[in-house]
Amino acid sequence: MTGKPALLALDHITVSARSLADGVAAVESALGVRAPVGGAHPSMGTHNHLLRLGPSLFLEIIAIDPDAPAPARARWFGLDDPASATPPRLSTWVARAERLDEALSTIPGAAGPAVSVSRGSLTWRISVPDDGSMPFDGAFPTLIEWPTGPHPAAAMADLGCALLRFEVEHPAAEVIAESLAPHLTDERLIFRAGPQKRLTARIATPHGPRVLV
Repeated sequence: MTGKPALLALDHITVSARSLADGVAAVESALGVRAPVGGAHPSMGTHNHLLRLGPSLFLEIIAIDPDAPAPARARWFGLDDPASATPPRLSTWVARAERLDEALSTIPGAAGPAVSVSRGSLTWRISVPDDGSMPFDGAFPTLIEWPTGPHPAAAMADLGCALLRFEVEHPAAEVIAESLAPHLTDERLIFRAGPQKRLTARIATPHGPRVLV
């Protein structure tokens, strides 16, 4: 096959929680594996744990950091929305962009602007609307651009987990799939029409395949 390479690739899936402890416990209950500590995002007032799902793919568990000062802007992943204070759940997914600005300007449904975020010594660019909302309530991916070099997942401990399938259910699933089709090809991604947003991940673990929602 010839032509322009895909602009996007599946990068990570995100579990949002009221507290990081709640999120970590829920994922451990579902997968039988405890996600290691990630770090804090000072500009967003959040912190996370991270679980490797492949050499360039991971699961993120994220929550508001109660010990961090309130950020000067709305937090990402809709975490300031009172509706986010629900039991831990898969809230969205993130696609890696080779050229983030181009992706935001050309892919229907992608929502920016691109902002710079840091965790420790690592700094990257990611699409975050000014109000912190997620396109299609998180059924459409947030877009991210990592700095040149190894993917962050490459440095994470391999605990024997791998993503087998990721299902995106939404009333506008067909619209989302058509928007992404020219830019993202991944046989693990399944789009399905449904009455409301629902994300489901099937993950291989040391205990056999498990499901996370």
